[in-house]
Order: sequence, then structure tokens, then C-alpha cells
Amino acid sequence: MPSDAPLSPDRAAALTRGVTLMSVGVAALLVTAKAAAWLASGSVALLASLADSSLDLLASTLTFFAVRYAAVPPDDDHRFGHGKAEAFASLMQAGLVFASAALVGQEAIRSLLNPQPLEAGGWALAVMVLSTVMTFVLISAQTWVLKRTQSVAVSGDRAHYASDLASNMAALAGIGASAWLGLAGLDGAAALVIAVLLLWGAIGVFREAAVQLMDQELPAADRARIVDLVTRDPRLTDVHQLRTRASGPYVHMQMHVDLDPLLTLEDAHRVIVEAERRLLEAFPMADILIHPDPRGLAEPHGGAFSEARSAE
Repeated sequence: MPSDAPLSPDRAAALTRGVTLMSVGVAALLVTAKAAAWLASGSVALLASLADSSLDLLASTLTFFAVRYAAVPPDDDHRFGHGKAEAFASLMQAGLVFASAALVGQEAIRSLLNPQPLEAGGWALAVMVLSTVMTFVLISAQTWVLKRTQSVAVSGDRAHYASDLASNMAALAGIGASAWLGLAGLDGAAALVIAVLLLWGAIGVFREAAVQLMDQELPAADRARIVDLVTRDPRLTDVHQLRTRASGPYVHMQMHVDLDPLLTLEDAHRVIVEAERRLLEAFPMADILIHPDPRGLAEPHGGAFSEARSAE
């Protein structure tokens, strides 16, 4: 299968489950290693990174369960599926990262006001190098999965690990300067840089979660592709009232299309089903609703989201 080919729902769910399990494992290992190194060195930059990794572990655990719940098929109480569990998990991730940024910033300011020399700086540096390498590997795996699944929960997880990668580099610089150059103040300065990076990452995660929770339309390129796929059959024209939204791994789309009014009901049904199949080839996780209108004879549609209201 080509790397850009759409995945089946089962394959997409398996990839997201695998990468979230990897995320939990990496976070647990880093928390253990950083806690031991911090106890030995007393580095505030390392303490800041430890606090961040501890919340990473909690956030990754939430994501681990969220992607599994989001993949549960629709049931009697959730006819549109459970996909928004991913967005809620991302929202909680943003809150945890905000909290991490506040804690790290507080410790950084204390260290800047009262800098302390490091002990066992070599161990602290070794742990931060390990953290940087493992975080890079995890981000690479998450990026690979995201290209194939578009999971908002995995995207949120990757966003805060990307901030971690930058903060690890800042911590390395601060610890190195403190351990080798005797510049104790740079340890606290590095921790303050980490806090700012965490805050920026949290804003990005929050924004992406809000897109799904507020049912924002799919990107213009995706909407244009939907119209193109539907109208490849010349019997289908004038796609209108197209509405789209993402819900975790799922995409919901509904639209009205014009058909020849002389087509039999059976023929019209066949044309619509063929259009749905074309869409599912490109969007395997789609829930599709197509309403046929008799070309040139349809009345304007009413309701809360009528054509007249959308035109205003």
C-alpha cells in the first residue's frame, strides 16, 4: 500500500493505539531517569524537565485511553460515534501543560533569585541527552502515524512532546553551563525558557482541540476534493449546502446535489451510492449523507441551517 493511501478504520485505530502506548512507555522511563538524576544533582532545569515529563506521563495516559474510546463504533446513545473523546483528551493535555508551565516558571524564578551550584552535573547531562534522543524518536513515530490517521489526540500529544524537545535542548544548555562553566544562574534561565516553550505548546494544543469541539469545517482543499469526487459523474451537479466536520478519527460530511428529475428512484439511488463509494475511497473514516435534488425543480431548503440563512 502506498504511504499516502487512505487506511482502513481498523488499521488507523491500530496505529494510534500503538503510538500512544509508545508515548506512555517513553514518558514513564523519562520520569524515572529524571527523578534519579535530579535527586543526585539538584538542577532546577532538570527539575523543570521532570515536572514536564510527569505531566507528559499523565497526558499520554489520558490519550492512551481516549484513542481507544474514540474508536468505539457508534451505539444507540452516540449515533455520531465517540470521536470527540480525542478532542477532550487534547483539551485536558493543554490544561496539564499550562499547569506544568506555571510550576516550571515558579521554580525558574526562584533559581534566578537564588542560584545554587550543581552536583553530579554529568549524570544530569546524560539523562537530558537520553531524554532528547527518546523524545525525538517518539515525535518521529507520531509524525508518521499522523500522516496516515489525522488523529487530533496524537497531534496534541506530539505538540507537547515537540515542546519537550525544545525544552530538553534548553535544559542541556543550562545544565552544561552550570556544570562545566560554573554559571549557576543559567540553570534557572534555561528553566524559564522551558516554561515559555511549554506555554506556547499548550496554546497550540488548545487551538487544535477547539477546532474539533466547535465543529469547524474541514480545510478548503478537503472540501474541494469532496466536490470533485462527487461531480466526477456528470449526472451529479451543483453540490451545495456542503457541511463537514471532524470528530476524532471520523469525518462527517453532508451535502445536497442536483440530479436529472427524469431519473427513476432506483437510478438516482445507484448514482448516489456510487458517489459515496468514491468518497469512501478517499475518506475511509467518513460518515456521508447526500440529499438529491431534482435539477431546476428543487425548492429552497428550510430549517435552522437553511440556504437562505447560510447566504446571509
